[in-house]
Amino acid sequence: MAKYDRNTPYNDLPPLPPASEFDNDPEILKKLVSASRALASVDSNVLRLPNPYMLVNTIALQEAKASTAIENIFTTEDELYKAISDTTNEAKANPATKEVLKYREALWEGNRQLETEKTITLNLITKIFQQIKSTQADLRSPQAQIIIRQGQSEFRTGEIVYTPPRGEGVIEKLMDNLLQYLNDDLKYPADPLLKMCIAHYQFEAIHPFSDGNGRTGRILNLLYLVNKGLLSKPVLYLSKYIIANKDDYYFNLSAVTQRESWKNWIMYMLDAMEKTSILTNRLINETVKQMEATLDHGRKHIKWYSKEMNEALFSQPYSRTKTVSDIVGKKSRTTISKYMDELMEAKILSPKKEGNEMYYLNDDLIRILEG
Repeated sequence: MAKYDRNTPYNDLPPLPPASEFDNDPEILKKLVSASRALASVDSNVLRLPNPYMLVNTIALQEAKASTAIENIFTTEDELYKAISDTTNEAKANPATKEVLKYREALWEGNRQLETEKTITLNLITKIFQQIKSTQADLRSPQAQIIIRQGQSEFRTGEIVYTPPRGEGVIEKLMDNLLQYLNDDLKYPADPLLKMCIAHYQFEAIHPFSDGNGRTGRILNLLYLVNKGLLSKPVLYLSKYIIANKDDYYFNLSAVTQRESWKNWIMYMLDAMEKTSILTNRLINETVKQMEATLDHGRKHIKWYSKEMNEALFSQPYSRTKTVSDIVGKKSRTTISKYMDELMEAKILSPKKEGNEMYYLNDDLIRILEG
């Protein structure tokens, strides 16, 4: 391969598929089998939930928080839970919390669009980026002098670590190749998990947008798994593994660029998939078990407690009185207040007052999510 210079646009980025052969590597095949099994168990487990979209505000929110943290955008669980408890709260959220919520919305908007388009397209990827960044911008311009530098908190702050491809038609050509690789299984008949690993590197190396590529790429991973039927819903908590092993993530990315060291990158991504699937299964199992226990407890102690109410209280960690009133229908303020008191007396919810705002916490759900 040609000598790589991180200070020069990487216009020699090889198109997909890689020249290396992975189909017969024993270590990769072994890891591929275990990762595939773990992922399949997640998909079957999701169906145990009474409403899979409950995960929008639980596991998907955790994924959004971790993915934005990889980009050094941090918020707290408390700020997030308050923001999603009421749509009016989202508008008042701090900038970091808004970034997380935009990621979550981009994930689910991408999923809705995929259900319509049935394939991964440049339009779908661009819409994800636009949602994340609240912009109408498209692929970065050929003259944009984009370079990737070390972050402020890292060793050798400001040092150039990578210069992505640039020039007239360069990004468009690379993205077209990437999309063909993902979508044409006759021409490129690799295992979907292997394709995801390889395509994720390629997307980050192309760096097609001016910003938000990391988050867009991580959403693309999940949507591709959905598109290939490996996941029913994009609910995998993949970013937690990446942020816990962030140095290895960037080291292995760089090793592909500098030395075409694909094997270590693929092993890293497959391990991320396997460990993430195990974690996601644990979250689902514990949530389902806790929901069943809470429903049984609630019915014993509160005569109006129902399956619908139980699902509503497990759809997000923080609730408001509106959460309850939406389920029980039009009741007087006095009646709703009495219902909230009964939920707290039964220890299904606990109160949390901040200024003039009152929140009701599902402590059991919070324990599972943050455990």
